[in-house]
Amino acid sequence: MSAVNPTITTVPPEKPKSLLSRLIEMGTHQRLLAFASLIVLLIAFSLVSPNFMQTSNMIAILQATSVNGVLAIAATLVIITGGIDLSVGTLMTFTAVMAGVVLTYAGMPLPLGVVAAIATGALCGLCSGTFVAKMKIPPFIATLGMMLILKGLSLVISGTRPIYFNDTPGFDLISRGSLIGEIIPALPIPNGVLILFLVAAAASYILGRTVLGRYAFALGSNEEAVRLSGVNTDGWKMAIYALAGGICGIGGLLIASRLNSAQPALGLGYELEAIAAVVIGGTSLSGGRGTILGTLIGALIMAVLTNGLRVLSVAQEWQTVVTGAIIILAVYADMMRRKKA
Repeated sequence: MSAVNPTITTVPPEKPKSLLSRLIEMGTHQRLLAFASLIVLLIAFSLVSPNFMQTSNMIAILQATSVNGVLAIAATLVIITGGIDLSVGTLMTFTAVMAGVVLTYAGMPLPLGVVAAIATGALCGLCSGTFVAKMKIPPFIATLGMMLILKGLSLVISGTRPIYFNDTPGFDLISRGSLIGEIIPALPIPNGVLILFLVAAAASYILGRTVLGRYAFALGSNEEAVRLSGVNTDGWKMAIYALAGGICGIGGLLIASRLNSAQPALGLGYELEAIAAVVIGGTSLSGGRGTILGTLIGALIMAVLTNGLRVLSVAQEWQTVVTGAIIILAVYADMMRRKKA
């Protein structure tokens, strides 16, 4: 009786994926599309108005991006977890007011004012994270309530009047000075832009190389699975909200330094531009996906668009209409990406 050899089925080796396929899987095409849109906007506005590409106007665009970009980075951290933060604008204002209380009212040194702004932002972010993680309040409602609370506190503490920093030497240099310009006079890039890129680099490192970043993506992808694996999801979520709040404190210092005052009525509307920048940059509103680089590109797009419309003398009300339309289109594009995925 002859032995029967079993049939051995060989599986053909998996065909290596093309570079384009890998880029699409990583979501790089979204950032490339956003970057291409930025280039198109720059070219279009420069062709329509010869004043657009002037050095002073480019610096103004970067200066405007520094504030919105920092807030957008804070919003990115929260949105990646599957949440939302509507309080980033008013939190920025509140931290600026607290810096004014420490520096102008109390007459404390500049470093203490900086620490007070960042610490206040982190504490408020921790409160928002506690509402969401411990009290199980939906992020939209929790941060909406925090937005109104901070708006009211800013008006109460400041007495509804701006707080000026005229008696604080060096405060205006935080945003308007140019450390790079002192080294390279041909590049008078404001310190605010330098701070934006430092914050972006730090946030990118945290998301890509630390446990906090890994849990941020994990929470946005499947929070219940992370909880069942024994991870303290509430604690990590609160830590992420606190980190985002601290970054908003940096935004408050930048806007206060730029204006040389803390304007208590300022802040509303900044959260919409920040969220728009996040979504334009490819971060998914459902959580679990996003990059700081994409957010920076989105913030630049928003700043270029706003500046270009102003250069063309488009009325403020129409600028608001355009911003609202961009938010709707960005959210719709995010929905289409999720549906295809």
